[in-house]
Amino acid sequence: MTSKDRIIKAINHKEPDKIPVDFNSHRSSGIAIQAYKKLREHIGLKPSPLYVYDVIQQLAVVEDDVLNTFGVDVVQLGYDYYKEDDYWKDWILEDGTQCKIPAFVQIEKSSKGNIIRGDDGQIISIQKKGLLYFEQTYFPLLESNDNDFNDIEYNLNQVMWSRIGSPPAPAGFDPQGLKEWEEAATRLRKSTDRAIYGIFGGNLMEIGQFLFRIDNFFMELASNPKRVHKFLDKLVEFHLSNLEKFLSVVGRHIDIIGFGDDLGMQTGPQISPQTYREFFKPGHSILWNKAKEIFPHLKVSLHCCGSIYSLLPDLIEAGLDIINPVQISAKDMDLNTLKKEFGKDMVFWGGGCDTRQILPYGSKKEIKEHVKNNIAIMSPGGGFVFQQVHNILANVPPENIAVMFMAVRE
Repeated sequence: MTSKDRIIKAINHKEPDKIPVDFNSHRSSGIAIQAYKKLREHIGLKPSPLYVYDVIQQLAVVEDDVLNTFGVDVVQLGYDYYKEDDYWKDWILEDGTQCKIPAFVQIEKSSKGNIIRGDDGQIISIQKKGLLYFEQTYFPLLESNDNDFNDIEYNLNQVMWSRIGSPPAPAGFDPQGLKEWEEAATRLRKSTDRAIYGIFGGNLMEIGQFLFRIDNFFMELASNPKRVHKFLDKLVEFHLSNLEKFLSVVGRHIDIIGFGDDLGMQTGPQISPQTYREFFKPGHSILWNKAKEIFPHLKVSLHCCGSIYSLLPDLIEAGLDIINPVQISAKDMDLNTLKKEFGKDMVFWGGGCDTRQILPYGSKKEIKEHVKNNIAIMSPGGGFVFQQVHNILANVPPENIAVMFMAVRE
C-alpha cells in the first residue's frame, strides 16, 4: 500500500495497513526551525541549509530525508520548493542561525525588531527583539466606515497572514500565478507516491478578525450584524472565485483541500452555535460543497483550533470531512467522546500527541504511552491520521519528537 493509498483509505473511514502519519503537510502540522535543526542532528542526518517557508511562524520545510525517517504519508503542495535554489535567499535568525527564507519576503531590521511593510509603507508585522515569531500590527478595517467592502483583495494584501503565503507564493490567481500553481502541482504529483494536501484557506471568521481586529469584529457581530453579513457575502464571493481558479489547475492532483478558521478557545468555542449558524455556516457550506462539486474525490479539511465540540454537528452538516488539529487539551475535546459521537462522519486529523504539556515536558515513557493510548482510541474503523496537536515549537527536545514518531510505528 502506498502512502497515498493509506491516507485515502483512512479518510474514507476504512482501516489502512498501518497508521497514516502527517508531519508538515500544512501550516499547522509542522515544526519550528530551531527544533527542526536539533531534530536533524539527533537522528543523525547531514546538516541542511534550513529552509524557513513560513516566515511568520518560523516553520521549517521538512525535507525528504526526515519524511522518510518517520514514514510520513502526506506532503504539502509546494513543499518541494526547497529544491528550487532561485526561490530562496540567505537569512540569519535572531539566535544567529543561518537559514534560507523565500526571496519574495522583504524583512527590514529596525531598532524594535524585524518588520514587514504593506503596500503603502505601513508596518503590518513585527518580530520584536528576543521573540521567535512575527505578530500582526496593522488591521486595515480597524477604524474604517466602509460598508461596501469592494477592496477585500487589496486589504488582505496588507495582512501578514495572507501577504506572506506558502510556496508557490507569491503566485496568485492571475494567469501567470495559476500557471505556477499548475506546474507545481503537476511536478509534485509525478514525483511522489504520498498524498498531497493543497492549502486554499478560505477563512471567514479569521479574516474578519485580521481585518477589523478581533475585539472589534466581535463587537461588529453583536452590534452591527447587517454590516457583517454584507462583509461576509463579499468575502465568500471573493473566496469562491479564487477557489474555482485554484481547483481548475491543481484539483486533479491533490487529495485533500485545506480550509482554515480558528473557531475555538481553550475553554469553549469563540462563538455560540447559534452565531456560527447565522454568520459563518452558510459561507462554509458554499465553499466546501463547491470544492466537492468540482472534484468529488476531494476531502475537505478544516484547520480549527480549540474546544469546538458543540460546533461539530454544524460543521459536519455544512459539508466538512476532516477536522484538524483535534486539540485534546481543550475543554470537551476528549478523544473517546469525539470518536464515539462523530467518528462515523468526521475524520480526525490530529490529536495524536498533546503539544502543550506531553511532547515538550513529558518523559519518554509518558510520551510513548500517551501516543499509543490515543491511537488505540482513534484508529479503529479508520477516520484517523496521526499528527501532533499543532506545530512543534522551538523548545521541544528532539528526543521527544523522535520517541513520538517511533511510538506510532510500534
